Parts: sequence; structure tokens; C-alpha cells
Amino acid sequence: MGLRAPLILLLCIIYLLLASPGSMVLAGGLPLVHELELKEDDAPFVPEIPPSGSPFPLYPSISPSPLSSFVNISTPKLSGQCTLNFTLIDSLITTTATDCLATFAPFLANVICCPQLDTTLTILIGQSSLQTGRLALDSVHANHCLSDIQQLLSSRGSEENLKSICAMHLSNLTEGSCPIKDVNSFESVVDSSRVLEACQKVDPVNECCSRVCQNAIEEAARKIAVRGNGAAGSGASADTSRKEKMESCRRIVVRWLSSRLEPGPAKKMLRQISNCNVNEVCPLLFPDTGKVAKECGGKIESRSICCKAMDSYVSHLQKQSFITNLQALDCASSLGIKLQKMNVTADVYALCGITLKDFSLQVGTQASGCLLPSMPSDATLDPVSGISFTCDLNDNIAAPWPSSIQASTSSCNKSVNFPALPAATQTKNSASKCRPTIWVLAHIFMIIRLLLQV
Repeated sequence: MGLRAPLILLLCIIYLLLASPGSMVLAGGLPLVHELELKEDDAPFVPEIPPSGSPFPLYPSISPSPLSSFVNISTPKLSGQCTLNFTLIDSLITTTATDCLATFAPFLANVICCPQLDTTLTILIGQSSLQTGRLALDSVHANHCLSDIQQLLSSRGSEENLKSICAMHLSNLTEGSCPIKDVNSFESVVDSSRVLEACQKVDPVNECCSRVCQNAIEEAARKIAVRGNGAAGSGASADTSRKEKMESCRRIVVRWLSSRLEPGPAKKMLRQISNCNVNEVCPLLFPDTGKVAKECGGKIESRSICCKAMDSYVSHLQKQSFITNLQALDCASSLGIKLQKMNVTADVYALCGITLKDFSLQVGTQASGCLLPSMPSDATLDPVSGISFTCDLNDNIAAPWPSSIQASTSSCNKSVNFPALPAATQTKNSASKCRPTIWVLAHIFMIIRLLLQV
């Protein structure tokens, strides 16, 4: 009987240890959960102005505050002039509002929020075309619909300035420069069955390199683009005109695809192909590197002074946005090349302990960077645990210093096993996820044995 109280207390400790999600919460009580698994769930929308300024501070917390202070559910004030049927994609609108939640939208814009918003608008037009037969709106109705979609999203907690953050334009709903905008005309020109076959099951791993679906979309866009009247002329303005026409026609193609798939599969397809564009470039803005070049250029006189300058520089990058692991490779390469051009010949990444996660937004009081997986899932909003999104398991990897002959930064040339990744972490996700639990249980059983011996 003398052991009952200690054992009950121990069982309570076990429950708390195993039940705790290990979350970090935003100031005011909005959790940011780091899940120990690399998900492969899954842009044409790219932020017009990259996020800038210091993010809200993040603090650990045990008891989050009610979410009502962050997600203000209200009744949207719709224009009544939009002809689109929003009820067809109600769940997608909710998902988009969560992905673009007011607190996080500027920091998730490039990877999660804007690609999902673009996907939602594309599917909205595609699904509506089943009734209207049109794959584009006129500018008047498009203006009303853009306003209404912003109202709907804002009423469910999204950032109110998405039009600026995600560079929303009328062309996202109109035909733009594309000469074809209705379903019948599209299907009379394009081998629609071939496009559908290529895109209805996109390979999430190989599509960015094989481009099966993207090539089919490109070919279809080219066919409908040449149906325009007259030649485009020559010179820079003609090149711009051709690019704009091709981009407009790509929108028509993916809207048609979205009309031939259910909203769920259409969302998955669009997010996967937009993911290829997202991971090809570094979205960060690099401040002036003069200070780093001065302290780290040529023969380094003082390692501590050089690394202090480097750490100060990187701290500016850590205030911009969450990025993916592949984007981090691009950012490390871009900054490294920039420094090399300023006579920084030493590997200052290795010298100063710079990792890939140092290029992403920092989380928590201990400055832990969250690298999103290259195929990130949506953010989730739970009434109890708050908003969460998956961080990459492999986010403690040394940033690779670019070689003298820099290879292409295409994601097809990037290894899945990142540089300097310890062998112990190259295990299956399930094993990595269970390891902390096993460690806790082993120590608990040891304590129980000691108590029973007393």
C-alpha cells in the first residue's frame, strides 16, 4: 500500500509525457506544432511582396488561450453580383481560410497560403463551368467575385489583405490574354482525354522532374494560344505578350482539368504541380552583405568577429517566412555565391555552424527553425490545440557551401538525403516518430523497478 501513491503519481507523469504534443504556441496562445514525421501530402500564386518585418514572438505555453480571439467568425458581406457557386467548394474555402489565417498568412504565403488560394479559385471556376460552360469570367463579374471570395475567407479568419499578399488580380478569374474561354471551344482544339489522363493521377515524387502533367498542360496551352488573331510581332514587347498569353492559357487548361475532377483530387493535383514551381527558387530577400564580406573576406582575421557578422546577417533572414527544405538549399546556395563574389572564400557556413533551418522563420524562444517539407500539407485548426502544420524531420542539416562550379539548383538535382544528414536520421518515419516514446518508457520502467526495490 505504501507504493500506491508514488505509483499513481508516476502513472500521471507517464500520461503527461506521452500525451504532450510538444507544441510551441504563438504569443496569446496559438500553438505551432512540430510533428516528427515527413509528410508527402502536398505556385502559380507567388507573393507579390515577400514578407518583411519581425514576426510575432513565439513563446512556450502549457495552456493556450481560447481561439476565439484569433479566429473571428462573422457573416460575410457579399456583393450579390458574383455568378459563381461558392457552396460547391465550401470545404476548400474553409481549408484556404485556415492556410491563410491572419496571424500566419505573411509567413506561410509562399509555400502554403498562396498556392492554396490559387487552387481554390481555379477549382471554383472549373466546377462552375459545369453549369455555365465558361472557363472564365468577364472583368465586371470577376471583380465582384474576387471581393466576395476575400469576404468569405475573412469571415472564417483569414488575413484580410490576401489580395496584396498573394498578388490576386482579375486575370486569376478572367481569360486574360487567352483567345479561348469556353468549354466547347477548348475541347474542339485540345486532345482533352490525353490531358486528363496525364493529370488525373500526378506522381507526387517524380512529377517535378518527369513533368508528365505539366508538359500536357503546356502543350494544351500552346494549342489554344495559337488560335488568337494575328501575329504577335517581334521584340521584347512581343515576347512579353507571348508569355502573358501562354500563362493565361495555362489557367484555362487547369480550370478545365478542375472541372473534370472532383474538388478533392483536383486540389491534390494542382498543389502538387504548383509545388514544383515553389521549390525551384529561394523566396527570401537578401540584405546587403557588405558587413559579412568585410569581416569574413580574404584571410579571416578573427573567427568570432566573422561569425558574429554572419549570425547577425542570418538573423534578418529568419524574420521573413517559413520555407521548404529544398528552398533552403536554394537560399544557402544563393547567399553563398553572393558572398563568394565579394571575396569570401572560406566556408563560413561550416565555420559558423550555419544550418539549413537558419534560413527559415525561427520558432520559439530557443530559436528553432521550422523547415517545411518540400511537399507540405495544409495547416490545421483545432478548437483545443490550435493551428498546426508539419515541419520537416530533417531540419538540423549543415548548410552546404557552394562549390566553385555551381551545379543547377533545379530540384531534380537535389538529393533526397540532404548533405551531412546523420545516418541515424535516415530511417523510416515511423521509427523516428516512435524513438522519443521508447526513450521515455525505458526510463519510466527503470524508475518503477527502483521503487519496487524500496
